Amino acid sequence: MTLWWIADIVLIVVVLPVVVAILVQVLIPIFQIKRYADHIIESGAQFGPHLDEITVELLKTRDLVKAAGPEIVRYSRAVDNL
Repeated sequence: MTLWWIADIVLIVVVLPVVVAILVQVLIPIFQIKRYADHIIESGAQFGPHLDEITVELLKTRDLVKAAGPEIVRYSRAVDNL
């Protein structure tokens, strides 16, 4: 019976603090990662409205490049004649 008491005391005094220390060492990075992930999600959500504006501007740029195509060919021929 005394061996059980000794084993219980060893468990409480030695093993339990080691388990708690390891648990703390694991939980700290987990909470830091969660905080960083929340910040990334919050910051990433701000890009959505701006992407629609980029699409409109890209369409304008595409149309301008198509319109400038014949002029670029004419300019390159003029440069070749120099």
